[in-house]
Amino acid sequence: MVAGASILPFGCSNPAVLDTLDPEYYPPSLTGLRGSHPGSNTHAHSRAWDGKSDWGPTTELKEEYDLIVVGGGISGLSAAYFYQQKHDKDKKILILDNHDDFGGHAKRNEHTIDGQLRLGHGGSQTIVEPQYASEVVNGLFKDVGIDIDRFKTAYDHDFFKRNKLRAVTYFNKNEFGEDKVVHHPFCNYPNYIQGIIMKGKLSNEEAAQLAPLGENGKEQLLRVLNGGYHKIDVPEDELREYVRSNSYFDYLKNTLGVDDPGVLRMARYSGLDWSSRGTDLMSIGGAKSVGALGFVHKDVYDEDNPYIHHFPDGNATIARSIVNKMIPNVAEGNKAEELVLSKFKYDELDKSSNAVRIRLNSTVVNVKHGGDPKDSSEVFVNYINDGKSYQVKGKNVVMACYNMMIPHIVSDLPEEQYAALRLQNKSPLQYTTVGLRNWKAFKETEIGMAMSPGNMHQALFMDFPVSIGGYEYTKSLDDPCVLQMIHCPYGETIGAPALDQFKEARYKMLSMQFKSYEEEIRGHLIGMLPSELFDFDKDVESITVNRWAHGYSVSGGGDSVKVGRQPFGRITIANCDSAPGADAKTAINMASRAVNEL
Repeated sequence: MVAGASILPFGCSNPAVLDTLDPEYYPPSLTGLRGSHPGSNTHAHSRAWDGKSDWGPTTELKEEYDLIVVGGGISGLSAAYFYQQKHDKDKKILILDNHDDFGGHAKRNEHTIDGQLRLGHGGSQTIVEPQYASEVVNGLFKDVGIDIDRFKTAYDHDFFKRNKLRAVTYFNKNEFGEDKVVHHPFCNYPNYIQGIIMKGKLSNEEAAQLAPLGENGKEQLLRVLNGGYHKIDVPEDELREYVRSNSYFDYLKNTLGVDDPGVLRMARYSGLDWSSRGTDLMSIGGAKSVGALGFVHKDVYDEDNPYIHHFPDGNATIARSIVNKMIPNVAEGNKAEELVLSKFKYDELDKSSNAVRIRLNSTVVNVKHGGDPKDSSEVFVNYINDGKSYQVKGKNVVMACYNMMIPHIVSDLPEEQYAALRLQNKSPLQYTTVGLRNWKAFKETEIGMAMSPGNMHQALFMDFPVSIGGYEYTKSLDDPCVLQMIHCPYGETIGAPALDQFKEARYKMLSMQFKSYEEEIRGHLIGMLPSELFDFDKDVESITVNRWAHGYSVSGGGDSVKVGRQPFGRITIANCDSAPGADAKTAINMASRAVNEL
């Protein structure tokens, strides 16, 4: 509470001085509950869940903009940038976001450990397969100073092999009867970490025997590991359709005869965030595509697209680079690489002298044309900041927030578009970063990534080894480092409909306090690492839990996406949901489309 009070966003509640941000305001350094942090969704939930429309007296600010962008993630920031490029640089743009930081899922986590800065990402992780980027994406990268080729040398390809860090599986006592590390990943998920040691220490037979399962479970696990399409008894010309239309869990149970709860649990969590759901809801082909249990293949990404295009803070550097291009004096440096260690001046974001302004902690609750949408010349946007209602006016609006919120806040949408947008959804995700004083325990136990099917965080790993822009990834065992932990929450009932599982998991995620997350992380690390090598209270400096109750985009199916993203008067829609997709390239492409539609 004391830390929060020290970075209150505004020095004064008077709307005439909304641009007087506290110079000490710096959200990247905050730890604890982050991502969709407490309070960030309060007003949105009141609007969507309770239909709240009375926000008290509304102050009509004397602010008029050429463009208002609702949502300050990569898509919203890109939309503002593209609009500015297509028009005079002095066009006035306002970006509103309900979070206390810009970037959306592209959040920067800073950990200061024994005086040393260590960076991590809080959501949007890596530029995936940049070779397939569009001209629009490549053009923006060039404009803001992102050099894709730089990662060839910035990423330490030999770090994991040099330190003999492997992909392992950690079985915890609570779910499997004992705390045990087996040097076998049992799936292909760790393969996206370039250079990690996937195999070489244990065969399938040896690993299955070491797994803390009953004899029947061990035999079933080996059966799955040695399974594959050749076990499916259908004619070859029918196989493609069969694996596309039949359930992976039915394949495990009926084709391979698996009923052991421990093996099924391992299987369910073996895909994680390569998909928006557990493997209990995947087809056989879908499970194979994510390298689920029993479908380990050599490479997930092709050789021309190694998974190395990762800034130390993930795609937060993309967001920061766009902001730096639009807002003067916000940071020192021009190219993305020069911004990695730059401390942004948040008090520069919302200055009235700027052509582009970013207003944080501002939840939009109503967007309405000034007249008939077909010929209206203005749009009024109402938002809540610090519990107070404000209104601004714009000539154009880009909705770059979640699709699922748009029907609740854009007035008078056509019925078909309203219904289509209501079909959109998102799966919950959680990325936790842990600041460690050293990584001796990981070195000695040869753990680079641990699949953990019995824990909340189903995977944890030492962060991507990237040194760039003066930032140095951890070198010696005594150096501090950041541990990444991934949680893809599913519902308790295996096979339940995806949306029901998402709703259940989302509710649980948002109802938990930080203390519960910390206890889970404590138990996870203590159970996995030897006590003579690891002391939680001494070795863990900080924890940042990035909760995204609304994470990966989930399409409503059919034509709902295309119908939902149609322009509406002077309002267009830009976000990953409108693709649908869930990566930075998609966010940028959708921003370009939305601006072109204006």
